[in-house]
Amino acid sequence: MGERGGGRSQRGFGYLGLLFFIALTAAALGALGQRWSTAAQRERERELVFRGQAIVRAIESYAAATPQRPAYPQRLEELVEDRRSLRPRHHLRQLYADPFTGEADWELIPAPGPAPGILGVRSRSSRPLLMNRGPDGQPVERASGLQFMAQPLPGPLPTP
Repeated sequence: MGERGGGRSQRGFGYLGLLFFIALTAAALGALGQRWSTAAQRERERELVFRGQAIVRAIESYAAATPQRPAYPQRLEELVEDRRSLRPRHHLRQLYADPFTGEADWELIPAPGPAPGILGVRSRSSRPLLMNRGPDGQPVERASGLQFMAQPLPGPLPTP
C-alpha cells in the first residue's frame, strides 16, 4: 500500500510542475506580446515621420516647380500628378496612408496669407505616442500633435 501513496504524490508533483510550466509560458507570452506591441507602435511612429516628411518635401517641390509664381497644392493628389505643365511631374510617388488610421485621411494644414493651398499635414489619430519629441525637437504626446509643414513661400522667386 505504501507504493500506491508514493505514486500519487509523484503524480501530484508532476501536476504542480505542469501548472508551473503553463504559468511560466503564459507570462513569457504576455511579455512577448507587450514587446511586439511596443515594437509595432514604434514602427508606426517611424513610418508617420517618414511619410509626413515625404509629403513636406513634395509640397516644397511642387512650389519650386513654378518659380515665377510659386503656389501650394490645393489637394494632396496634385503632388502625385502635377499637371500644371505640358509634362506631368510626380512630386510624390503615391498618396501615403496615415499609419495610425490606415487611410490617406490626413488633416490638411492650410497655407497662411494670400497663397491658398496646403502648407502641411498632420495625423487625425489622437493615439498617444511612445516618442516624447518630434523630429523638430518639440514636445509631442499624440500622433495628431506631430505637424509636418513646408517652409512658407517668401513670395515670387527671382527667375534665373
